[in-house]
Amino acid sequence: MLLLSQVLLPVDHPEEAPRAAVARVLKLTPQELQAVTIKQRAIDARRGHVEFSYTLLVQVADEERVLRRLGATPRVRKAEPELYTAPHGTGPAGRDGASANGRPVIVGTGPCGLFCGLLLARAGRKPVLLERGKAAGDRARDVTGFWNRGWAFNPESNVQFGEGGAGTFSDGKLYTQIRDREHRIPWLLREMVRAGAPEDILIKARPHIGTDRLIKVVRHVREEIIALGGEVRFESKVVDVVIEKGVMRGVVLADGGVVEGGQIIFGVGHSSRDTFEMLRTRGVPMERKPFSVGVRIEHPQRLIDRALYGRWAGDPRLGSAPYKFVAHGGAGRSAYSFCMCPGGLVVAAGSEPGMVVTNGMSSYARAEANANSGFMVDVRTEDFPGEDVLAGVEFQRHLERAAFELGGGDYRAPAQLLGDFMAGKASTGPGSVLPSYKPGVVWGDLTRCLPGFVIETIREAVPRIDKGLRGFALEDAVLTGVETRSSCPVRIPRHAETLQCTEVRQFYPAGEGAGYAGGIVSAAVDGMRVAEAILRQG
Repeated sequence: MLLLSQVLLPVDHPEEAPRAAVARVLKLTPQELQAVTIKQRAIDARRGHVEFSYTLLVQVADEERVLRRLGATPRVRKAEPELYTAPHGTGPAGRDGASANGRPVIVGTGPCGLFCGLLLARAGRKPVLLERGKAAGDRARDVTGFWNRGWAFNPESNVQFGEGGAGTFSDGKLYTQIRDREHRIPWLLREMVRAGAPEDILIKARPHIGTDRLIKVVRHVREEIIALGGEVRFESKVVDVVIEKGVMRGVVLADGGVVEGGQIIFGVGHSSRDTFEMLRTRGVPMERKPFSVGVRIEHPQRLIDRALYGRWAGDPRLGSAPYKFVAHGGAGRSAYSFCMCPGGLVVAAGSEPGMVVTNGMSSYARAEANANSGFMVDVRTEDFPGEDVLAGVEFQRHLERAAFELGGGDYRAPAQLLGDFMAGKASTGPGSVLPSYKPGVVWGDLTRCLPGFVIETIREAVPRIDKGLRGFALEDAVLTGVETRSSCPVRIPRHAETLQCTEVRQFYPAGEGAGYAGGIVSAAVDGMRVAEAILRQG
């Protein structure tokens, strides 16, 4: 099989165009060309016009002859097989499917915990998954009730906590920049399709699944784990751990119950602040790490479509246009887009009472009126006051409390027009862009809940971004604050090979909450790596 990349075709190309392009580029006769399969399709809008860019798998009668005829070219090479097989356990297993030391216990049912659990369950280990929040359907009712119907905020069932993790209420992006030499990601995407995700995630260069489709996938994975003998327990909050002579033996639940296990995996996510505090109390090592904070910015989606797609704006073959930016400031700070949601909503994403946090969310259709993105600025460890390892958490909390107060103290969020923010004056109401945030916004001055370096960096970045994304500096664009959960402010160190915590044996910190992932795919992949490490160790 040959791999042919950078095959550019017009948006309105006929169905047979990829095959014809292969024959032309590779100089093949109809007899030589046996099959063409789309491996990946991207949208290329970099040169002022819009095209599809294909990467194609090509089967020919004589690969070596074709390669000799073409000579050296980076566009054509032999395709690498995408082979990923989860290792099987090598140690003894008891009647319950556990290793000699007991069943694995996984704390958290985000993508990290679920796919760690899936691999362990398929290897016969019958894992126990503990989730502080609710199952996906009940959780969704709590979240939408809080957003739209005035329900009370539930600190255990919200955008951060519950089955599926924080990614359940997002755009459901399924692309990442992590290296994937072992081809886990193609396997992962195929598993998601098997669980109900749309098949186009297998070929899109920037696939997304949307909140509405992701919930179905999460349920399917959970049901398979249970069918293979695993357990998934909801509303089972872990409040302590049992550590004996440097070995983690189990966890303590809020109801006083103790769950023992041969391996304890924590895939708790970036917002489990009380869990970090508990682990610190128990002597688990942690390190401070950088993260980012900022605001959500909303533009009309049609403006973004026109800026990026020109005359093709609105074409259903392209969908709603996404954007990405990085702007480097004069003071050494950078502003960048985060979790960009085409045709999406800005949503309330707090996890603690008395605090306001924003995030973005899209359905699979990406059909809402506005585009939104995190407008983030990097925060360094030296920006945190004091030496406390959890100083980054307190830094986030300080901004979230300020946003809560500025929003009126009832979970509405503070908002400001971009033009007013740039001019240094408070906003009194919306312009042409209506904010999508629920439970609602209070117009005012966002500088009252943001650090000075964030304010300065965003103001410096806006005109620079506008040069590449025309219309970004729209004065009526809406800023909603604050966005603080870009990543976890701590990392739990672990051994490179065993993936166990460096100072607590049989404890496996994993995913975003441990500082080893940043998004659905990277978190799921890290969970898979932990499962593989456990199975290798027997």
